[in-house]
Amino acid sequence: MIKSELLAPAGSFETLKAALAAGADAVYMGGNRFGARAYAENGDEDTIREAIRYTHLYQKKIYLTVNTLLKENELERELYDYLAPYYEEGLDAVIVQDPGVLRFVKKNFPDLPIHASTQMTITGPDGAKLLEEMGCQRIVTARELSLRELKQIRNNTSLEIESFIHGALCYCYSGQCLMSSMFGGRSGNRGRCAQPCRLPYQVYQYGKRQNGINSQYVLSPKDMCTVEILPEILEAGVYSLKIEGRMKKPEYTAGVVRIYRKYLELYERDPENYHVSEEDLRELADLYNRDGFHTGYYHDHNGPVMMALKNEKQTTGQKIRNEALFSEIREKFVDQHPTIKLNGKLKLVCGRPAELTVKRYSENHIKNPQSGNPAGNIGHDLLNTKMDRSMDGELTVQSGVVEPAQKQPVSRERVQKQIEKTGGTDYVFASLDIEMDDSVFVPMQTLNELRREAIGKITEQILLPYKRSQTHRNDAIPSESCGCVSRTDFSVSVETEEQLYVALDSTCVEKIYAFLPIFYGKDMDKKIVSYIRQAEKKGKKPYLALPHIVRREKPDLLSGKWQYFISEGLEGYLVRSLESLAELKRENLLSHATIDANLYTYNREALEFYRELGVAGNTAPVELNGRELAKRDNRDSEIIVYGYLPLMISAQCLKKNLKNCTKNSELLILEDRYKKKFCVKCCCDFCYNIIYNSLPLGIVKEARQIEELGFAGIRLNFTLESSKQMREILRGFSDVYLGKNEWQKPSDVFTKGHFKRGVE
Repeated sequence: MIKSELLAPAGSFETLKAALAAGADAVYMGGNRFGARAYAENGDEDTIREAIRYTHLYQKKIYLTVNTLLKENELERELYDYLAPYYEEGLDAVIVQDPGVLRFVKKNFPDLPIHASTQMTITGPDGAKLLEEMGCQRIVTARELSLRELKQIRNNTSLEIESFIHGALCYCYSGQCLMSSMFGGRSGNRGRCAQPCRLPYQVYQYGKRQNGINSQYVLSPKDMCTVEILPEILEAGVYSLKIEGRMKKPEYTAGVVRIYRKYLELYERDPENYHVSEEDLRELADLYNRDGFHTGYYHDHNGPVMMALKNEKQTTGQKIRNEALFSEIREKFVDQHPTIKLNGKLKLVCGRPAELTVKRYSENHIKNPQSGNPAGNIGHDLLNTKMDRSMDGELTVQSGVVEPAQKQPVSRERVQKQIEKTGGTDYVFASLDIEMDDSVFVPMQTLNELRREAIGKITEQILLPYKRSQTHRNDAIPSESCGCVSRTDFSVSVETEEQLYVALDSTCVEKIYAFLPIFYGKDMDKKIVSYIRQAEKKGKKPYLALPHIVRREKPDLLSGKWQYFISEGLEGYLVRSLESLAELKRENLLSHATIDANLYTYNREALEFYRELGVAGNTAPVELNGRELAKRDNRDSEIIVYGYLPLMISAQCLKKNLKNCTKNSELLILEDRYKKKFCVKCCCDFCYNIIYNSLPLGIVKEARQIEELGFAGIRLNFTLESSKQMREILRGFSDVYLGKNEWQKPSDVFTKGHFKRGVE
């Protein structure tokens, strides 16, 4: 039978207890720092340590979310002290997004398993294998992957695979969203997403509106529910079945867990007759859903069936909740908690200390207080696996001295009642053998001390194997920047053929990143070589810019000719995905790779992560402000000073969701409630959409400040511009950055992005 782990969200300690009581094998939880749900009821240090102890007491696992991008001062000054007590307490793993955090944890907490967050946008076996080589034990796959793609990862790595099976879906590939960040400074990469995707938008093409009153929520996917296809997910190689919802109530978590636990057990007992009842599907819907459920991307790449286009709850203002169901769940899993059974033996012999011997219940079962028929909706045994011997030993404690009774002897019943007063603890006595002399007296305080000491010591015995010795910080830090570089390249990236011609003809441009689809079609190789020759003739450095998302469902981007184009004079590749980075690593071409801004290098550790791989250059993250960039090592970095920044990269397609798909790369306009317009590009070559910001980034008045930051290059990204617009922008920016002139046009046509304000 396929092994699996049912993994539940724990936005609070109360939710954690409810999840375990309902049948979760593991929980993931955030502390008060560095988690992707900054607004959840995250615990402080004492709460997280208690959560670790509680989880291990029941022999389950707990993972800590450190799945945000960390600024330099946070990583260098705060992360070690934040993680150290949890590491020593026995934390089972950390979930990380930032490659700098990955490197830091590996260096400073070598025994702590690392799980790569879905925020790392892992879309295939090459990227997964790269993270495995860099020290990860598990990957949380991108939600957009199909069952076939999951099988490919399973067959090509030895990593544990964790995938979402229930809960909310983001419209954007996780880790590739800047919408909340750009709209109001609340960055999803920092755990503070304001969810602008759940708002209504109008869609236009050629000035004509494409959606109506019943299809305004074009960026709002339905919630995922996969209980009906659980066997397929397991057979695809997924080990950890992840439920989304750290912002939701304990009743929701417990209710979802108990349904999935029921069907995992049913599948284990009788896989040939796996079937989900309508009653249980209704129960899941009653707990929470967005206009019905969908099975996510496991069978469908995209489409309107996955979208909550009308979004009844927001349209009508109604919040429908099955109060009877929530009350039942609260009574069974929240208000009550499971207990650990003990076998006890008490000896009361005159003239000797009172003696209590305890061990865990011999059947090795810890029952849920509400457990019944395992096929029912109530849950299952909280622990039904054989315990490690180190946790199953017998121990004896002693207290006081048993004396002959002077008046009235203590009765056996009174003694038993006192020892079994375990209320307020996680234990109950399943059996208690009492061996006592006739006519003895022992103070109730002595019996209380025996019970408390025995429970304390058996708790220590259970938890001891999890604990780690105190760690010491590895203070080796990356080398300092060499300061200002001697020369700064003036670079452009282009996405159309006419933009490429402008770049080749422009005297100010020194480096060109040409988007690969420019050359698609007949004679692609010849077109690329021709581009290389033209660039050489014009004295420019030619690069190819790779797509934002690469998946195995599409053929090899360059038909295995990565080395060939380098031998023909191509300078290198602009890389925007871990899949492409891994491909270049396999081809021994990382010295020709420049990573784009969406492969984040927020801190020095992240820079070192990529430098150790052998990457030649990087692009500064667009969410760092000028002060933060000044503390960054920019010697092999470019900074984007112009361009329509991508707010979202999505596997969904606006045209398809509005039933207008032509399978041609086209442009749409997305209009928000404030009448701001955002261009949407349908990238059909790779089957994803890009939503661009309403205004282009334009850092011009701060040019002298940029120069002082020591960047190796500045870059202008051209995406939507005509050749005429591109020439004007190149002229203006080259005058400012190369000619040292003042900007001559109104600056309100640009946004400064985060260069001034940064993000929380």
